[in-house]
Amino acid sequence: MSQKLHDILLAESENNKDLYLPHISIDSVVFGFDGENLHVLLTSLIGKSEWMLPGGYVFKEENINSSAHRILQERTGAENIFLSQFKTYGATQRSEDAFTELPEDLWHKQRYISIAYYALTRYDAVNPRTDKYSDSCAWQPVEQLPEIMMDHKGIIEDALMHLRRDLNYKPVGLNLLPQKFTMPELQRLYEIILDKSLNRGNFYRKMTRYNILEKLNETRRGGAHKAPDLYSFNLENYNVALENGLQESW
Repeated sequence: MSQKLHDILLAESENNKDLYLPHISIDSVVFGFDGENLHVLLTSLIGKSEWMLPGGYVFKEENINSSAHRILQERTGAENIFLSQFKTYGATQRSEDAFTELPEDLWHKQRYISIAYYALTRYDAVNPRTDKYSDSCAWQPVEQLPEIMMDHKGIIEDALMHLRRDLNYKPVGLNLLPQKFTMPELQRLYEIILDKSLNRGNFYRKMTRYNILEKLNETRRGGAHKAPDLYSFNLENYNVALENGLQESW
């Protein structure tokens, strides 16, 4: 551990005890789609080569969901990120071993139960930000993850599993695609998340049957082939589908 990080952790420990709820943390798996691949937002502690999920603690007078939104806004700069709480992690020694050389009463070294969310946002809407504990915050491709600290790789894998499961009954795309997109771009997003190919005709029929898309009187220009039609999401119908489900499976 670098001396700088060592000193920061020691200096913040007592102050954190006054500010935050003990033994509870938030970890968020932020997914972004760049048009071709799915990425996850990761951060690295000062002087550490391993990466970890962006997370933080809950103020004593703060709601859990408000805390999750606050932490992500601080780390990404993005507004209106879709968040879904999916699991709680409470195994012993899940984080304590990361600070073995520091005193046992250090705030960051206590046993933490982590409430995990997955988040969906546009790749280009995020401006990754470091905090006082980190020197890097960046998108990493889900299929080529770097070395990851603690149990955070398992949390990422669980988040992807829950996202795939939710795809069976919730619409996905509003928070990951640009305002205007083509049907092939939407299908590519679903294929990346599901990790399998989908029949183009079946995909088109399903998506139009959901009544969450609006076909625009515009096409995507450029390229050698016929310019594909552009679509946008019908926000009212999309939100109803989020609330009531799609009753379909892929």
